[in-house]
Amino acid sequence: MLKKGDKGTIRAWAMYDWANSAYSLTITSAIFPGFFEAVTTEKDTSGKIIRDFVQEDYGLTNTSLYSYAIAAGFLLVAIISPLLSGIADVADSRKRFMQFFCYVGAISCAGLYFFDYDQLWSGMLFTSLACVGFSGSIIFYNSYLPAIAEPEDQDRVSALGFSLGYIGSVLLLLWNLSMIVAPELYFDVDGKAALLMAGDSSLTLESALDTAKSSFNGTACQISFLSVGIWWALFSQITFAKLPNKIYGAKVTKDVVLSGYREIRKVYQELKKTDRLKKYLIAFFFFNTGVQTVMYMAANFAAKEIKSVGPNGEDVAFQMENLILTILIIQLVGIVGAYLFSWLSKKLGNLRALMLAVVAWILLCIGAYFVVYEFTFYALAAGVGMVMGGVQSLSRSTYSKFLPDTKDEASYFSFFNVCYYIGTVVGTFGFGYVLDVTGNIRMSILLVSVFFVIGFWMLLNVPKEERVLERT
Repeated sequence: MLKKGDKGTIRAWAMYDWANSAYSLTITSAIFPGFFEAVTTEKDTSGKIIRDFVQEDYGLTNTSLYSYAIAAGFLLVAIISPLLSGIADVADSRKRFMQFFCYVGAISCAGLYFFDYDQLWSGMLFTSLACVGFSGSIIFYNSYLPAIAEPEDQDRVSALGFSLGYIGSVLLLLWNLSMIVAPELYFDVDGKAALLMAGDSSLTLESALDTAKSSFNGTACQISFLSVGIWWALFSQITFAKLPNKIYGAKVTKDVVLSGYREIRKVYQELKKTDRLKKYLIAFFFFNTGVQTVMYMAANFAAKEIKSVGPNGEDVAFQMENLILTILIIQLVGIVGAYLFSWLSKKLGNLRALMLAVVAWILLCIGAYFVVYEFTFYALAAGVGMVMGGVQSLSRSTYSKFLPDTKDEASYFSFFNVCYYIGTVVGTFGFGYVLDVTGNIRMSILLVSVFFVIGFWMLLNVPKEERVLERT
């Protein structure tokens, strides 16, 4: 029998954040997007792109293909999430479902170890499946929270999971970064350099060492993907060993499977009678679409557009270690931003604090359109980190405050999650489509700014008090 408040169960539950957050940081944000761009892009010595098409007959660039893969993954998640939510709400076997999606995600991450240009389509399949595995397992993971913790403790328990996730993902990322930055600590760089010099007598020792280090960068990235899969699967065993399979005693039946879709439809009908909640959800859809698009596509933008300054003042390509540094800046500043906007919400109210965050996002997108060099990009990343944590923490809490007096909060949040997933599909697909049509990734950035502008406009129209509308 599951006992609420059991410290061992709570710690085991929170360890799943430690296990799966490595995917969010390493695969979606830090290493894989840059590696994907490097593998599928040909550049000259100055860093200028010579070729980035993966399907020239269709005008399909590597970045647009990546965005479509992400969109496909989240589209599948959006379709099945009500089904999974229905199962998670009442049925036994939730741990087995959670395990299934966990292993789908972990195996897909590990499968990216084999990714290269010749394995382009299998790599995109693994990218989509990793997204499905992560999102699917989270639905069942979250469903355990009310069962293991009392209502007054749920915020604290949830925060514990978040904290462990942050620590675990950063630790693994730092280890992976050390392989990329200092491959000589892990690989026989000197031996590789000697072989290169033996094959080409014109090479100096310095150039041979640089070439040898570069040759191991790709290997280090591939090992990092494998490490994420192993890390995710290994540490999740702590969670699975403690969490029970049976909570409510219901079996997975046709009614249980379809209950999630029925609840979504019910919430949709109820939303048509409200004014504040309906307008807020529309606003959330647009500004969250912008946020998620930035999260998933920022690394690709940096790899394609941002330049570093070489030792002689020349423009050189933005390096993988610079990209990872950018992600770490966002992560660290994001913690500060979450607390800052929590404070602002108490002073200004949730809606005004959200509007302030969205305005900041609009300015950041405009800045991103013009940014070229890494130093200004770092400043931009700090700004993104400051508002990213804030807008994510406020958007969900604001929605919770706007809910009607109901005992069906789970259904309302299921609807909220569907809006989240569909927004991610629209944003990432739109980013890739604009890139394909215009051939200019900076135009895709302008599209993202449009999402934020619409979101801001809708926030302006959210009434202070709920108004019940007559059903039309």
